[in-house]
Amino acid sequence: MFKRSFSSKDRAGKSVRPAKKTYRENVKAKLQESLDSPPVGSALTSPIITLVVGRENRLFAAHEDILSISPFFLSTIREQASDGDMKQIVLPDEEPEILSCVLEFLYKGDYYPRLMHNKRRNSWVLEDAQDFSKTGGRGSCEATMFHSGVNDYLLRDTVIYCAAEKYGLDELKRLALRKQGLQAGIPVDVILRSARYTYDHTPDSESRLRAHFLALIIRSRKTFKRSGTMQMEMESGGKLFFDLFVAMCNHIDDVVELSNSRSPKVI
Repeated sequence: MFKRSFSSKDRAGKSVRPAKKTYRENVKAKLQESLDSPPVGSALTSPIITLVVGRENRLFAAHEDILSISPFFLSTIREQASDGDMKQIVLPDEEPEILSCVLEFLYKGDYYPRLMHNKRRNSWVLEDAQDFSKTGGRGSCEATMFHSGVNDYLLRDTVIYCAAEKYGLDELKRLALRKQGLQAGIPVDVILRSARYTYDHTPDSESRLRAHFLALIIRSRKTFKRSGTMQMEMESGGKLFFDLFVAMCNHIDDVVELSNSRSPKVI
């Protein structure tokens, strides 16, 4: 599972201000295709559904056909329709900030900060990204969020990824993972807390975000091995650290194999 979890696609680059802003075209195209052929009527003229979110019962509103892009919401809408009780969905355990991002994605194919292509550098960057060394905070201004359920800070894209897993939005998962890979300068405790959150909110069959954290820890092992937080987390145990052990063994095997292939054979 983790044999090849250390490829360049998992590397966290530094965020810089883009030279030119543009939507992620392939995501936008897929969402537009869904909107062009909604199941009933026009997506933007379909009935409005109210969503009651979080511990404070924050209210959101969205079109039924837009929500129906998500298998989770489609199932909920159909279930309520069959019971004759419709037009309101209650999500007590969801974070309002995260649902806002999910809705923005469903309507626009992206969420703030948007993923932009820097044509001059031929690289992907985040809209309005800030240099961590100049913020004096937790990295990019949008890198972390306070999660009321955890009562601490988590990587925002991690929480969005897990929400996308719950709502059945694979394209949003890919987008969130790609954005998280562009973050840099994140404290060890936030990374480990986010990794545990991932393991708690994704099935064991999920390998992309889990592998991303394992690869990140291995690449930054000099930092993590000096961390008291890492020591305490490892002493607490959990599936995360067995997977990390397996991934580390695979990484060492790859390094040894590469070294042996470059060494002259002695007869």
